Amino acid sequence: MLISLTFASEKDDRRERGRSLLLLYPMNIEPQIQSIEEKVTALISAEPDLFLVEIKIKPTNNIKIYIDGNHGVSVEKLVQFNRKLYKQLEEEAMFPGGDFSLELSSPGLDEPLKLHRQYLKNIGRFVEVLAKDGTKKEGKLLSVSDAGIELEESKGKGKKMEIVKHAISFDDIKTTKIQIKF
Repeated sequence: MLISLTFASEKDDRRERGRSLLLLYPMNIEPQIQSIEEKVTALISAEPDLFLVEIKIKPTNNIKIYIDGNHGVSVEKLVQFNRKLYKQLEEEAMFPGGDFSLELSSPGLDEPLKLHRQYLKNIGRFVEVLAKDGTKKEGKLLSVSDAGIELEESKGKGKKMEIVKHAISFDDIKTTKIQIKF
C-alpha cells in the first residue's frame, strides 16, 4: 500500500501552538471500497427494499457504510449486517492486524441525498436544495424525474402567501437535505 505524506499548515486555528502535524493517508483505497461494496451488495441482496448509499474509509481505517431502504432500515438489520461484514473483513485480513472499525447506519437527516432512489423515497417531504451557484431553495419535494426535481416553495404568510414551483436539474444541485417541519 502506498502512503502519501501531507503536512498540515503551521498555523492552524484548531491548535494552541504553531506545530506542524504529519498526516498519513493511503493513496488508493478504491480497491478496498470496491471489495466492501461487493460484500455489502451481496449481504443486502435478499432484501430488494434496501440499497447501498455510500462507503467511506477514513485514514484511521474507520469504515462507514450507509444503507437505506424504501421504507427505512431497522437497527436490528444493520446490527445483523455489521456482524456478518465484520467477520468477512477479519477473515480476509483486508486490514493488517485487524486494525479497523466498522459502522453501518442509515443516512441521517444531516446527510445529503445522494441517490435518485433517495429522492424518490422522499417525495412529499420538505427539503433544502443548495445549488452549485450558491443559491438555496426550500420547499416540498413534489416530483422526481431522471433529469431533476420539482420543488414547491411557499413565500409569505396569510393572504399574501404565494406558491412558487421550481424545476431544478440534478446537474445544478450541489446538495439536498431533508428539512423537519412541525
